[in-house]
Amino acid sequence: MINDIHLSSSKAKGKRPYFLEDRAVEQVLNITMAVASEVAVLHERLDTIERLLGSKNILQTAEIEAFTPNSEQAEERQRWHASYIARVLRIVQQELEALQQDPENNRSMEEIAEELGRI
Repeated sequence: MINDIHLSSSKAKGKRPYFLEDRAVEQVLNITMAVASEVAVLHERLDTIERLLGSKNILQTAEIEAFTPNSEQAEERQRWHASYIARVLRIVQQELEALQQDPENNRSMEEIAEELGRI
């Protein structure tokens, strides 16, 4: 099975450039824009499919609304959801990996508390 979180961490070399003062705000903005892009593409594709099917009297919107997936289809949807969330949260995963790889940031809580006590 493919590890979606591992695949989502592929990135360009070097540090990620940040443009806003608060990195956390920029991360939330990046996540929001990733979701917005995905939703926009999905909306356009779904609209196209529904219009084509409706114009050919193959399938009506009410039938789509009433659809219930079987267990195999539901499982497939769950796998897609996991992959999608991994893509959306890619920046968070990359930040976690960067923290784990940076020995200076890989300190115990005691070490951090000790440092803060010296300030």
